[in-house]
Amino acid sequence: MKDTDVIILCGGLGKRLRPVVSDRPKSLARINKTAFLDILIGYLLSFGFKRFILCCGYMGDLIREHYNKASCASKIVFSQETKLLGTGWALKNSRRLIRSNPFLVLNGDSFLKLNLRNFYKFHLQKNAILSIALSSPKPDQNSGVVTLDNKKRIIEFNEKIKPARKTYCSAGIYFMDQKIFKFMGKRKVFSLEYDLFPTLTNKYSYGYYCKNSFIDIGTPQNLMKAEEFLKHV
Repeated sequence: MKDTDVIILCGGLGKRLRPVVSDRPKSLARINKTAFLDILIGYLLSFGFKRFILCCGYMGDLIREHYNKASCASKIVFSQETKLLGTGWALKNSRRLIRSNPFLVLNGDSFLKLNLRNFYKFHLQKNAILSIALSSPKPDQNSGVVTLDNKKRIIEFNEKIKPARKTYCSAGIYFMDQKIFKFMGKRKVFSLEYDLFPTLTNKYSYGYYCKNSFIDIGTPQNLMKAEEFLKHV
């Protein structure tokens, strides 16, 4: 697992967060005086990951500047978008930089305390093209809603709908096989959550449940909650 590439999607506009964070991309928002992206990468380093591909878009130059100055025990490379064409294109655009199979993909604005070694083993055992880390749903959760069968296969994926009974929430952490790029076609504007993941249900994708709750920092309210949530990470 230590040679597995980590792709972090950190190119979003962060519009909801701008009332309190307007001078930097949301992945660099300060949590207890530390950039959120530093907290996320620090957690990943604890599992032995060493190579990170940062998919940058809005204010991407500030992310480059931040890590060009930093002393980091890892290799960080950048995949820059010239236009914001969705999370699907952001990943597709980084393909030329990805060396490992499988590889890990994370949203750059959310955090789940998850045993990534066990998640990695799960992905390999299922021979999945896509494995999604899941947590229990909350009424105010702003994420994908997932339904599983008894083999942990994802039979339904719906982005940003109200969770129902016996469903789970996507935590924005994915192990992917290189075969996933075959399902992207030639599209240049598309979303992983809205356009790709629903096409992989019932056959190619599996869900790995973690009882821990996760947090995204995409709103001023959640940014405040993250101060306590991430204090002991």
